[in-house]
Amino acid sequence: MPDRDWRVHEDRVQLRPWQQDDLESLLLHANDAAVSRGLSTRFPYPYTHTDGQDFLAGRVIDLTGPVFALVIDGHACGGIGVTQGQGERRFGASLGYWLGQRHWGQGIMTSVVAAYAPWVMRERGLARLAAQVMLHNPASARVLLKNGFVEEGVERQSVFKDGALHDMRCFARFESFKQLP
Repeated sequence: MPDRDWRVHEDRVQLRPWQQDDLESLLLHANDAAVSRGLSTRFPYPYTHTDGQDFLAGRVIDLTGPVFALVIDGHACGGIGVTQGQGERRFGASLGYWLGQRHWGQGIMTSVVAAYAPWVMRERGLARLAAQVMLHNPASARVLLKNGFVEEGVERQSVFKDGALHDMRCFARFESFKQLP
């Protein structure tokens, strides 16, 4: 982590590791059909107490990596993180993020990604940072485009969620990479 008090968006948003006492805030912001609609099935709706406990225990995603809570006014109301590739894909990672609906439309996630993406690429030695967005989520696509991601194409019928197949828009951001000897 860059430092103990990483703040973005005019110091309104703190990025920090998830904590066990984030459970109530997590439930408040995650148990929202509109939030879940744009995310993978690892983020269900309804989002139950057990879902929150499993997430905070690291049973849903690995929380030991660069995975942070977005804290606004003392409440964890979103998250951001990457899953780094392995083996021959180790210089790439997949970015994921979410934000509670009451904070949408304020430029918060654009600011968070602007700070997080270059930091995580530098910290992890990444040449490629990829993100996928459901076709019906143009706001998330705008966040990526504003932060130097380029749209690479569409994966047709690639995600099954809520009883239907969905198309995913694919984005990536690149950094120059020094060839290893």
